[in-house]
Amino acid sequence: MPRKSPYTIVLSEVELKGLEKIARKYSSPYRDVLRAKIILLAAQGLSNDIIAPRLDTSRQIVSKWRKRFFAERLPGIQERLRKGRPVTFSPSREGGSKSNSL
Repeated sequence: MPRKSPYTIVLSEVELKGLEKIARKYSSPYRDVLRAKIILLAAQGLSNDIIAPRLDTSRQIVSKWRKRFFAERLPGIQERLRKGRPVTFSPSREGGSKSNSL
């Protein structure tokens, strides 16, 4: 029996249009599209156990984004700063691996 989430999603017109725009946009990062689709399906009343296989992701991921959206609305699904040093690329590593000529 599917578990019922305590986080019921009801979208405003602005949130619905914004999430649909993100979900349809081909140039959006995959993570943003996935998050938008999770919230759109949750707003249709689907359980996490139904949403997860539809989007080929885990139930825990669906639960995380449903909960975060419930608590923070649209800002909650945006990418957050992460701990640690930011990723940087050294100019000397451009063009791939070094070639060894004999």
